[in-house]
Amino acid sequence: MPFNLKGRNLITLNDYTPQEINFLIDLAAKLKADKYAGIYGKNLENKNIALIFEKPSTRTRCAFVVACVDEGAHPEYLGKDDLQFGKKETVKDSARVLGRMFDGIQFRGFKHSTVETLGKYAGVPVWNGLTDLFHPTQVLADFLTVKENFSALKGLTFVFCGDGRNNVANSLLIGAAKCGMDFRILAPKELYPDKALVDMAKEFAKDTGAKISLHSDVSKGVKGAHVIYTDVWASMGEEDKILERIKLLIPYQVTMDMINKADKEVIFLHCLPAFHNTDTDLSAKYPDICEVTEEVFESKYNKSLDEAENRVHTIKAVMVATLGK
Repeated sequence: MPFNLKGRNLITLNDYTPQEINFLIDLAAKLKADKYAGIYGKNLENKNIALIFEKPSTRTRCAFVVACVDEGAHPEYLGKDDLQFGKKETVKDSARVLGRMFDGIQFRGFKHSTVETLGKYAGVPVWNGLTDLFHPTQVLADFLTVKENFSALKGLTFVFCGDGRNNVANSLLIGAAKCGMDFRILAPKELYPDKALVDMAKEFAKDTGAKISLHSDVSKGVKGAHVIYTDVWASMGEEDKILERIKLLIPYQVTMDMINKADKEVIFLHCLPAFHNTDTDLSAKYPDICEVTEEVFESKYNKSLDEAENRVHTIKAVMVATLGK
């Protein structure tokens, strides 16, 4: 293995070098090709993996379970009612107990400090499946999908359109800076990312040749874009802000007009679930909440279903690299 990642946590991409990030993406591509060829490894054989979910998820839970089983591990789901974080037991104590029972721990929840504490005290690899601040496993799947379409990451123009402060945007900002992309946040100024995080990304960019910029003008923001990425306008727990977000973000809805302003080979990505029609309870109640139009979502440009599948392969790569034989 070119990079020894054994025993490492994945809390954010801040702690991984560009070479290590690209190694994980390349390993994921190999593991994906192996699975398509009917080749299954046993890199995680006899390992027990705790899957902690304060926040529910279709893709994160399914991807971790399938990745575990493919490599011979046993996944154990622990929902919010199965743990005593901050109730009868501190996170620190829970981490020390779980680390004695499990070989690896995935955490998906609210406070970023929770996954940091798990990583500090568990004594086994801890992987961030999403917190309020970061979503690193998602970004690895995003970048694998981009690489499948363009063969490389460095030099590509990648635009995140929407709420530029959310956990996906934060992780893309860091990941793109480390991978040498022209990364743009396209958002109203009220929803620009934290300045300290932007400054951090610009520091990384000095070593990789990346470009980091913030835009509120749609035409300028998407000009020449190879990737246009969006996310829901109100994340889990922000339902009280829906009307406010719609008002701010409706000019940033991904439409075919926006697609046509980008590079002719542009692809559309979304971490899912996506509001693109009125077939869900929430979008039926708030028709204007759709961050992408049905026309774009059902078009040839949409690669978000490939991206969703790639959650399995990149998560598998992370577990194999940090915990495997």
